Amino acid sequence: MAHMTNPLATPDQIFHRSSLDSLPTELRDAIFFSTQCLTQAAGILLQLPQSVTAQANVLLARFWLIEPMMSHEFSDVSAATVYLVAKIGPCPCTPRDLSNVYAYLLSGSSTFLSSPGNSPPKNIPDDYYQSETSYQAFHSRILSLEHLILCSLSFDTTVSLPHPLAITYLQSMDFLHIPKERIARRVVEYLNTALLSPQMLYLTTQPNGLAVAAIYNAAKDVGAKMPECEWWEVFDVDREDLGFLVVGMRSLEGWVEGMKGKEGVLGKRKRGGMITRKEVREILGRDTLPQEEEDPELVMARRMDEKMREIEGGAA
Repeated sequence: MAHMTNPLATPDQIFHRSSLDSLPTELRDAIFFSTQCLTQAAGILLQLPQSVTAQANVLLARFWLIEPMMSHEFSDVSAATVYLVAKIGPCPCTPRDLSNVYAYLLSGSSTFLSSPGNSPPKNIPDDYYQSETSYQAFHSRILSLEHLILCSLSFDTTVSLPHPLAITYLQSMDFLHIPKERIARRVVEYLNTALLSPQMLYLTTQPNGLAVAAIYNAAKDVGAKMPECEWWEVFDVDREDLGFLVVGMRSLEGWVEGMKGKEGVLGKRKRGGMITRKEVREILGRDTLPQEEEDPELVMARRMDEKMREIEGGAA
């Protein structure tokens, strides 16, 4: 049964998470949601299996239980977890591909987290062009973060996902005249969406609980008739835990709409795209957060790029 369970976050870790970086809860949740969405978007562009991307989401959440969010750029943490999980899995991705994908997602040409009503941005390849020096600086940051993540997690990168369990449970249940394929698709949607929840459902609940809650929600959505008995107990899930998970999964959509509304953290932003540490400091309007010095490698990369442009301009 060890391969069907996960190490869960302790109550102390959840309680003291806010003291790591002193960020307001609403802002911390917006950062978590945006970074998890970025991880999913990168997995799609890298053509990684959803199981790989989902494991990266879980490792990222575990890492932020230990390390302050503001200690590293959010996009770099996302890239490092994707690189780490893909490397030890069946579909490794090259650092160059990872660099290109994140450069595009973070550029102004990307539609990532853009408002639905806005016209799509114009595709300008120069926005996400990666020079060799920029790539080397990115690669160096990712390798450093990869080591930090492994040390923070005590080199325990095991993640048991609830998706296989949910499909197995579905095979043992009868939903009368509702096709199981329809319910299964909805179940997977709930499980994937739960990865983005700031409630960190994957860190507080074992896979069997997540699988049962997703089945319960999916059956309600499609109008399937459920057994009148307390069927969830067959899968070792309590009514109280089930109720919490059902509400947590169903409430995420409304929470996201509120965050993207006019009064939400994401809705107040002047532009779309991934939120950055610099933008967080501007939102807070104070300097209580540590102002780390700019990465010397980034400074050197920028200077070399400027020098190359001067040489090319002189040659022209």
